[in-house]
Amino acid sequence: MSAQPDLAVWDVPLRTRFRGLTRRDGVLVRGDAGWGEFSPFWDYDDDVAVRWWRAAREAADEGWPDPVRTHVPVNVTVPAVDPEHAHRIVRGSGGCRTAKVKVAEPGQPVGADEARLEAVRDALGADGAIRVDANAAWDVDTAVARLAALDRAAGGLEYAEQPVPGVDDLAALRRRTHVPLAADEAVRLGDDPLAVVRRQAADVVVLKVQPLGGVRACLRLAEQVGLPVVVSSALETSVGLAAGLALAAALPELPHACGLATAALLADDLVTDPLLPRGGAIEVRRPLPSPDLLAAAAAPRALAERWGARLAAVRARA
Repeated sequence: MSAQPDLAVWDVPLRTRFRGLTRRDGVLVRGDAGWGEFSPFWDYDDDVAVRWWRAAREAADEGWPDPVRTHVPVNVTVPAVDPEHAHRIVRGSGGCRTAKVKVAEPGQPVGADEARLEAVRDALGADGAIRVDANAAWDVDTAVARLAALDRAAGGLEYAEQPVPGVDDLAALRRRTHVPLAADEAVRLGDDPLAVVRRQAADVVVLKVQPLGGVRACLRLAEQVGLPVVVSSALETSVGLAAGLALAAALPELPHACGLATAALLADDLVTDPLLPRGGAIEVRRPLPSPDLLAAAAAPRALAERWGARLAAVRARA
């Protein structure tokens, strides 16, 4: 078994197409405090990716604040799959009592979302919570109509995550729907994340460690927004998910299940003991990457060179 490098470029397949992707790739970086993950999506420019690099360096060089809880309740993530597949995902989710269901998938008929939600409700039972994520796919008028239909199909929605783009549209939609709204892209991609609070545009804020620059940056933002927080992943390996767990474990209050059970979406991981739920929660821990699994997931040469160039450009901006 060979020694682990300080940087490792990896490439793994997904079990199901998700966010338009069939594979996930990125870089692991090792420092005095352990391993961090740098895996910004390729459609993000280098200036945006700087925050992802800061999160990776925090994990590698500083570590994270002490936790106030030992386990974090999580939701099962259901991609835009057919109803039978959605049902299986929920039933095999490790006891999750909350489901986050992707809707508004390009190219799918409108009725596919309702059928998927009905299957998820059947799998969860009457007492489970269902939230939907439309990834800002709708305008306000469309969102009003679609959320009413989805709320009926689900037997009640916990909330809808970023159904429309931007703070202005979120604020307008919130005045026209009874479904609670969660802000994701409006916080992590906007120039002013606190605009969501000033405009009373959301009931919940979704925080993701890598896109927002690290665990400590997210804790500061959570304190500033003063709204209920859901910690979610950016489709990381278990190495990156550990940072999300650290954030969720350090928050003073955690009223909702978090979107951190996404290691189940990867066909392969980089650790032998992936961060997967048991009894609907994930234990707060920090698994180490396996040298053998890193070698098996090593990116092909062209992809590794592409990441090397990207990393150099981002580090020059950091």
